Amino acid sequence: MTEQPLQALVQINQQAIALLFVNHLTSLGIRAEAVNEQDVYVVYCPPDKISQAKEEFEQFSQQPYHPKYQQAAWQHGNAGQVQSDGPSLLASFKEHFLAHAGLVTLTVFVLCWLVFVASLFGGARYIFSYLQFYPQLSWQAFFDQPLRLLGPAFFHFSWLHIVFNTMWWWQLGGSVEKVLGKGVLVHLLLLSAITANVGQYLVSGANFGGLSGVVYGLVGFVWWMGWLAPEKGLFLSKPIVGFLLFWLLLGYADVLPINMANTAHLLGLISGCLLALAQAVWKKRT
Repeated sequence: MTEQPLQALVQINQQAIALLFVNHLTSLGIRAEAVNEQDVYVVYCPPDKISQAKEEFEQFSQQPYHPKYQQAAWQHGNAGQVQSDGPSLLASFKEHFLAHAGLVTLTVFVLCWLVFVASLFGGARYIFSYLQFYPQLSWQAFFDQPLRLLGPAFFHFSWLHIVFNTMWWWQLGGSVEKVLGKGVLVHLLLLSAITANVGQYLVSGANFGGLSGVVYGLVGFVWWMGWLAPEKGLFLSKPIVGFLLFWLLLGYADVLPINMANTAHLLGLISGCLLALAQAVWKKRT
């Protein structure tokens, strides 16, 4: 059975926007392509889907960077590819990357990478000693060095560790910041990092690090906001939630070849869920 020929739907000036829309159509089960034609990007789809695609584009054109379109691109891995010559891959990546991330998201992202790169050049021991959680937690220690409550979140031990954490931070943190604002993301960062760090310290001591407790806080927050306040447009698909929860269980089963800060992950997840609940209840009362 041959595929029916595609029909031109709309012209879009920016490659990144064209790809976002193509991936959104793909997520709806509509086959779509973006073709570079004389410095504009023409989106094509099957003739029998033109009406539906036009309705989707009317909504898309009003808020092209809405998280639901970003999520479609994330899930489908930029399935739609622009044919013919166009802007460089690097230029397209930078445009999409910066468009999705707000000031708070970018600041934390860059800080984590600066710490990691500095540690690669011989500063790991000194940097970790500066960011490490309190060797002995006390009120006096907190008043003397309050930033140690957050410090471990910014130190990562391997390439896999930092890539996994910062890309999830960019994806989910960027969505939260775009939809609910910088204040909500800062509150989520502080709550999940402090809860995860204190909990992990009480269970295993001060030798831990990474943003994964915060990432699980974001997972819990976005997951529950999608359930409690779907009109906000924040959501995680069931397969992604299932994968991350399964990864959490694998950590507790102690079958992974790496050491996992399981308590930090669990407490981060719980804190994110509770913050989403508080956010949803507060919004309904105001």
